[in-house]
Amino acid sequence: MTRSEKQDLIDKGLLLPLMEEFYTIQGEGFHKGTAAYFVRIGGCDVGCHWCDVKESWLAELHPPTETYKIVDNAVKYSNTIVVTGGEPLTWDMTELTTQLKAKNVQTHIETSGAYKLTGIWDWICLSPKKLKLPTEEIYQKAHELKMIIYNKSDFMFAEEQAAKVNKDCILYLQPEWSKRDKMVPEIVNYVMANPKWKVSLQTHKYLNIP
Repeated sequence: MTRSEKQDLIDKGLLLPLMEEFYTIQGEGFHKGTAAYFVRIGGCDVGCHWCDVKESWLAELHPPTETYKIVDNAVKYSNTIVVTGGEPLTWDMTELTTQLKAKNVQTHIETSGAYKLTGIWDWICLSPKKLKLPTEEIYQKAHELKMIIYNKSDFMFAEEQAAKVNKDCILYLQPEWSKRDKMVPEIVNYVMANPKWKVSLQTHKYLNIP
């Protein structure tokens, strides 16, 4: 296969830069505590300094993998498939999710929303970043808004983003892991004063699972 042929398959979503895939317990947000199969797609240029999977940023480091192989493997483990990254919307998710839905599984995505929304999703977790804001479209389709709180200024950013999402979107504040001891009390106080928000914790890290 030539480089141009391979790129054409990538552009069509028939090949995706697969970083890793694993079966675990969902640790964050609305579906925490639920068994799910995670598919981590490489490639992200949002560049969050506190990202805990910086090794996912360069798509070139991760082998282009046939989408049907990703699907066939994922559905062996779970009927809930979470596509994460990196930033999965860097790539066209139409083919991946079409094949997954044909297998009658639930499709979830974790995204910054920085790129055009593609794919068929049962659940969209939107986690906006200041460096590259979401597209307007995804605000109206997100099921949950997960705002990472690194310092006090992030509360203001969280409110700005909450003002843009649809009325049914569930609002979460989650401490950045390295700042959790400092920020958890701040988040607790904020949620008690602003009960439209809920607290999200990275419970999988407390449980020491992937």
